[in-house]
Amino acid sequence: MGGVNPAGRTSGNQAFRRTVLDALPDDDQARTLLGLAAMMRLISTNVNGGWLDGDGRVLDARAIVEQTRQQVLDHTLIRRIEDPRFNDEGLPGNRRASLALETPLTFRIRRRQLPSELPATWQVRELDRHTLEVVVPAGQMDVMLPEKRQAQVRTAGQLPSGFDPSLFYRSVHHPRGLSMAIFAASDCLGDSGLEWDDLHDRLDPDEVAVYAGNSIGQLDDEGWGGLIKSFVSGKRATSKQMPLGYGQMPADFLNAYVLGSVGGTGAMLGACASFLYNLRLGVDDIQAGRRRVVMVGTADAPVTPEIIEGFRTMGALADDDSLKALDALELLTDLDYQRACRPFARNCGFTIAESSQFVMLMDDDLALETGADILGSVPAVFVNADGWKRSISAPGIGNYITLGKAATFIRDMLGERALRERSFLHAHGTSTPKNRVTESHVFDMVARAHGIQDWPVVAVKAFVGHSQGSAAGDQLTSALSSFAHGLLPGIPTLDAVADDVHADRLRFSSTPIPFIADAALINAKGFGGNNATGVLLSPAITERLLRQRHGETAIAAWKTRRDATREQAAAYHREADSGRFRARYRFGVGVLEGPELEFSETHIHIPGYAQPVSLKADNPFGRLDDGDA
Repeated sequence: MGGVNPAGRTSGNQAFRRTVLDALPDDDQARTLLGLAAMMRLISTNVNGGWLDGDGRVLDARAIVEQTRQQVLDHTLIRRIEDPRFNDEGLPGNRRASLALETPLTFRIRRRQLPSELPATWQVRELDRHTLEVVVPAGQMDVMLPEKRQAQVRTAGQLPSGFDPSLFYRSVHHPRGLSMAIFAASDCLGDSGLEWDDLHDRLDPDEVAVYAGNSIGQLDDEGWGGLIKSFVSGKRATSKQMPLGYGQMPADFLNAYVLGSVGGTGAMLGACASFLYNLRLGVDDIQAGRRRVVMVGTADAPVTPEIIEGFRTMGALADDDSLKALDALELLTDLDYQRACRPFARNCGFTIAESSQFVMLMDDDLALETGADILGSVPAVFVNADGWKRSISAPGIGNYITLGKAATFIRDMLGERALRERSFLHAHGTSTPKNRVTESHVFDMVARAHGIQDWPVVAVKAFVGHSQGSAAGDQLTSALSSFAHGLLPGIPTLDAVADDVHADRLRFSSTPIPFIADAALINAKGFGGNNATGVLLSPAITERLLRQRHGETAIAAWKTRRDATREQAAAYHREADSGRFRARYRFGVGVLEGPELEFSETHIHIPGYAQPVSLKADNPFGRLDDGDA
């Protein structure tokens, strides 16, 4: 797995460790804080591997941690939006106005700034080659007056301060989400401990797939956001904004610049469930034998004035006025903004966030052959709609079906005791009043059906916010880290469970819970009726299933090969913890257009690819004899 969100880097469980920091041993806390400080460019390393503070002084690790600890804590996770436009500077906008001119208005303007179409009553005189004088007659004149508006939402889950994913490769006006996708996919490859080129060379190129996207496309100024407002903002559209705005563009970028894949591709968009939708595509492909390796992911960067205003107008976000009313405050402090997201407590709306998460899926034969370090397994993802609705954004009944199926699947696969005692829920947990009631009711109904008395609930949005299409990716990667550490993150903003939450059979905690799990249920309830629940099995359970299927000899051989893989992954983690990131980005490498291919009836040989593409396709429909109509 790999990625980046407000808690930090996904690989090596860094982001997870930030969410359970106080429950970790001192050494793990120090490692987490040092890695985040390096990521935030507060510290660096010298040629000897020693730590340097921001002033270039050599300090030992303990001194660095003491010096930077508070800054790291204050500038990760949910916090006051650091974009100055959301603070004193104000959000730029325009206000329509009608001016009553009592006398003619005369002004001078550069020729290129004058609109091509002018009102018939305006008089224009040339002063020189570059300057014009314009006279507007007395009367009414409609104008747009520039203004700075005070932000009504000032909190978000932002990537750690000082971290910019575009710095690690040749980014040329790429939307932020795509830069995050490049970093996240590279982090995933590094975390795997496998050399992608070696892995790719083992396979028919069509045995690889990439399913990656987001929920609302790239809507910042470098993508569709800048394109859509280009006319009204007076800025020119660029040739990149249209293509780079598409929702499936993270997959396109991975194929073209990271993996060089010619295999399956695409993205399935489903609001907040988008990550699980893409995960389902990958799982289905591998189970059907169509692919052997699938990169699954999402990348969402929605912390922009326009997107935030859209969700605020819906009444979905925790805006300043709502937070003040919730806690009877006249003024919000930085601490209040950090506590804005309160799943299953008294709350007032979700907190928007940015994130990109990727996982690498393999079929079990290939995982054993390559010595892959298996973090867990995904046997099933269930997806259902809500049916008839009033409001398209309101929750409905589809999540009862997805979670019910997921729980029954775990019971049938692992047994009733595993479901009741060794599974946990990774809730969608958005921090809206509607979510806390409806999702907890889903949990309660499923728990009652299976006799579950004390089902642990994790709600990671309390730390990282709601990253839209990437939200379930934040949940799934956190769950994989829970398997590794034997800890479930608490809900630190949960002072008390809200009275209307169906909590009788659920276990909520404000602090981390030691818990050895066999399975996790990754839950998503998206706008429009996009519901999904993914079943995630622990590495211990996965190994038992592999041993049952492949035998002890194959498992022993896999573990021997895995040692080298783990050494490579550990080396990557050490580099990343020092702030030395290696984004994999290969622009213009191995570009082919068609004439270079070697084509036969059964195969296509592609220059630069070790294995040919087989043209054999499964035909389940039989064959008509020649001459039959």
